[in-house]
Amino acid sequence: MRRERNRVCPVELAGTLTSRARRWLQDPQKILSPFVQEGMTVLDIGCGPGFFTIPLARMVGRSGTVVAADLQDGMLERLRDRIRGTELESRVVLAKCTGDKLPVTERIDFGLAFWMVHEVPDKESFFRQLKAVLKEDAQVLLVEPKLFHVSRKEFIATTALAERAGFQVRPGPRLPLSWSAVLTNVT
Repeated sequence: MRRERNRVCPVELAGTLTSRARRWLQDPQKILSPFVQEGMTVLDIGCGPGFFTIPLARMVGRSGTVVAADLQDGMLERLRDRIRGTELESRVVLAKCTGDKLPVTERIDFGLAFWMVHEVPDKESFFRQLKAVLKEDAQVLLVEPKLFHVSRKEFIATTALAERAGFQVRPGPRLPLSWSAVLTNVT
């Protein structure tokens, strides 16, 4: 039986995406603090239940915004429930992706695509759309899972597609169980 490698993580597994073990392996503050400043507009693509969204909302402060985009209503509902009634609720804009379209109208200072690009059927279109919403010199942290998902060869092919879309690609931070690259929107 062949395993489906590009399947979107089901809502039923959302709890594993916010576990303590994940927080220990992938500390959002440590990973994102070099890229995010107060007042920024940040895009969390494939936000799921908000593992990175919530720390990002704290990092951008009262004057910043986080656009949390996901394909699945269930993931957005879980995130909505987690921030409801908190000060973060006013900083997070929930955005439902439809098909292969990024639902973003804001100009973005920083984007995060963490363990999700391998799930995108048309990566070329994805990178073109992403580039179109970014401010000049904005960066995107692209992170993909190594084990059983994305080979080194596949990750190199993905970053080549980003370069073809007009991004400057450089190595990203060393993260456990992951490949990473920093994409810069150059004109």
